[in-house]
Amino acid sequence: MSAFVVASDAIDGIRCPPFLKWAGGKRWLVEQHSNLFPGSWSRFIEPFVGSGAVFFGLTPARAILADKNERLIESYRAIRDNWLEVSQLLRHHQNKHCSAYYYEMRAKKLRKPESRAAQFIYLNRTCWNGLYRVNKKGEFNVPVGTKQNVVLAADDFEEVSRRLQKADLIAGDFELAMNQACKGDFVFVDPPYTVKHNLNGFVKYNEHIFSWEDQLRLRESVKNAKARGAYVFVTNAYHDSIVRLYEDIGEIQVLNRASVISGKASARGRYEEVVIKCFNG
Repeated sequence: MSAFVVASDAIDGIRCPPFLKWAGGKRWLVEQHSNLFPGSWSRFIEPFVGSGAVFFGLTPARAILADKNERLIESYRAIRDNWLEVSQLLRHHQNKHCSAYYYEMRAKKLRKPESRAAQFIYLNRTCWNGLYRVNKKGEFNVPVGTKQNVVLAADDFEEVSRRLQKADLIAGDFELAMNQACKGDFVFVDPPYTVKHNLNGFVKYNEHIFSWEDQLRLRESVKNAKARGAYVFVTNAYHDSIVRLYEDIGEIQVLNRASVISGKASARGRYEEVVIKCFNG
């Protein structure tokens, strides 16, 4: 096996932070705890890619990125294939942005991939706290937030496009990516935090996205990928049901993180999560 040594995004002198704000994003994990990741690996796989914080932070030579959110994967593809047009459309949204324009754009059904990607990023950057939520019809329904900046100083869509050239992008269930994991792969698993018998409001919302039955199915997929020789690293809620779920297949560690998804700063705080290292040897 020819191993790829884990490296930060500074290895080529170019920083490439995530361009989306995502509930449960793992930028903090890459910046503070990347020492927990395997020391070497051949390919990176992420079945719940979200904002891609770990992918962009590690700069893998080869990757499989997947997510059930089709609009998200479509946006990655559009930036990969035509980043300049997406960037230009975002500048147009910047010039037009106001509350009325936000709701106008939220309601529009666009057809062109680049236009839909720019719409997706625009809504992400200007909606309430960057939360992605849809109604029963699958329509994005988050209200406008307070942020006014659509184009950010850190934006480098050309670099994002360059890094995505190295990745296979899959829109669909996590098993589509997990089933491809083999010996030497590094699989980073960050599912929606649904736990058993928990009345937390955000968890209740996630139950519609990722049920407890999905958690059980994921556990078996993790176990199988580990058996095939992959290094599987799982993050999840710190809850007895999750600990019991993984205690026999991985090394469990509790980490603290800051929560940023809340309407009031006073309601934000530090929360505990578990990471489960499912490595052979």
